[in-house]
Amino acid sequence: MSCFSSPDYDDHEHVSFFRDPAAKLSAIVAIHSTAPFGISGGGCRMWPYRSDDDALRDVLRLSRAMSYKLALCDMPAGGAKCVVIGDSRTDKTEALLLALGRMVERLGGKFIIAEDVGTTEADMRVIARETRYVVGKQTDTGPATAYGVFLGLKEGVRHALGRDLDGLTVAVQGLGGVGRRLCGHLKKAGAKLVVADTNRAAVDAVVAEHGARAVAPEQILSEAVDVLAPCALGAVLDDGSVPRLACKVIAGAANNQLAEERHASAIASRGILFVPDFILNAGGVIGASQEGRTLGGGGEGPTYDESVAFRDTERVAALVRQALERAKREALTPNEAAIRMAKEKIAERKRG
Repeated sequence: MSCFSSPDYDDHEHVSFFRDPAAKLSAIVAIHSTAPFGISGGGCRMWPYRSDDDALRDVLRLSRAMSYKLALCDMPAGGAKCVVIGDSRTDKTEALLLALGRMVERLGGKFIIAEDVGTTEADMRVIARETRYVVGKQTDTGPATAYGVFLGLKEGVRHALGRDLDGLTVAVQGLGGVGRRLCGHLKKAGAKLVVADTNRAAVDAVVAEHGARAVAPEQILSEAVDVLAPCALGAVLDDGSVPRLACKVIAGAANNQLAEERHASAIASRGILFVPDFILNAGGVIGASQEGRTLGGGGEGPTYDESVAFRDTERVAALVRQALERAKREALTPNEAAIRMAKEKIAERKRG
């Protein structure tokens, strides 16, 4: 597939394909926008994609969503993403990470890399040996991400159901660093939990800690619950899963939960509220912006402070409210409303 003919190409400013045979690195960097200061930021995802086309599609979608997220959060950078083709459990090596750092350095500061699925803060420290343009070296931003999802989920429930979380049932798909922490917030708020993950140890831990009910991964999307929180990989809401949904609200941390934007309308037609994921999971970039060379400028910034990250992440709730109110006012889906909000911000930034 040609990059320019991809249905997910959205006038991206820059797409680079990198290969380092000695380090066994195959990577793509997609920069959706560098407005307003000529830089972009986004995480590095390492995943065993089935094909190069799948990797390209993912990086284009992820970078576009990052642009939306950063614009809505008033971060002084455009959105980008990096994907590395490979299994992080077996293919990640120091040589690969160093080659990745050299790749980032070659982009001359237009792209600032951070962690994502398949990469860690320890990996960012290795990458930083070859480039200055990296954040996420100090701490895991998962706690801030989970907190933002929790706040936005509560707003979605208030909007759709007119109540708080106490006594409601929430199904959490994916119990990684964000999903597991989200379960803690939900349990504390009085919610009952249904959980699933391909990692049995992660499931057992959440069941033991929070009294959750475990179901098979293939069942979680069709569970009869009040809220569904997709916190694994994207594109889980598609032609196959949408007709089987048995929830009232969808609000989760995963990027690009909709397989295609048309699925937002399909979900709305079933009377289900979908809260846009690129707003909900913004706590990660909000937290990362504290560290070192932030997504908006140079020099050394303050040491990461989780309490500051949590305080700043509270803006997620306000953004969810704005999107839901605009959707109602303009007869749009919340996803369409949030995209319009983001595109208006991006256009304003490009005008200077």
